[in-house]
Amino acid sequence: MAEGSFQVVPAVDLLGDEAVRLEQGDFGRVAVRAQPEELVRRFAAAGARLIHVVDLDGARHGLIRTGVIGRLAEAAAPANLQASGGIRSPADAEQLLAAGAARVVVGTAALAEPEALEPFVAQFGDRLVVAIDVRGGRVAARGWLEDTGLDASDVAGHCAEAGVSRILCTAIERDGMLGGPDLDLLRGVRGASGLPVLAAGGIRSESDLAAVAAIGCEGAVVGRALLDGSLPLSAVVGREPDQQFPRRR
Repeated sequence: MAEGSFQVVPAVDLLGDEAVRLEQGDFGRVAVRAQPEELVRRFAAAGARLIHVVDLDGARHGLIRTGVIGRLAEAAAPANLQASGGIRSPADAEQLLAAGAARVVVGTAALAEPEALEPFVAQFGDRLVVAIDVRGGRVAARGWLEDTGLDASDVAGHCAEAGVSRILCTAIERDGMLGGPDLDLLRGVRGASGLPVLAAGGIRSESDLAAVAAIGCEGAVVGRALLDGSLPLSAVVGREPDQQFPRRR
């Protein structure tokens, strides 16, 4: 991503062989179904430079699917892939990068113990993104099914101390609901870490993107709003500082 730009990153969530959108991370509430290769091609053709792919089965069970990531990376070209779900070790992350991902997102493994982040940071540098997924003010793990009891700002501060390059912060209760982003959560994570933050959860409009950009986030991961047309596909083209989103009035 260019220095100083704000990027909209399309999200593709995988459940089995389908691309889906869940409501609030609930596996029993599938709102949208699609064919994943077709979806990443559509996003890449619209001008996306980065596509966020989450393997929901992997997140639940701690497994990675290198073949799936490889196929999607090929389908997405020339866009890059940011792979998430099921990464429990640096070896898992390395396999997904070797399969074609440009970045890997680690959540559960990063929270396993105080020193868990160090080998990931040392090995992957700016190819690593740490996921802070929040429900009720506390960080969730293992496909959002486990409450870690950790405070989001505390985890964000720990990421900064460990040398993490960027954070992906998701408001679980807003995910897939098109109810707007949790700006207070995002401000807290930005303030506690001082790191670049990708915002996720509830983003539905260009006004929401403007609000997220205004508090200093470097981008937003957007799923359902792009699929149902609340946001036009043209929103995935990166914005430079002189091409800002319309401000909320």
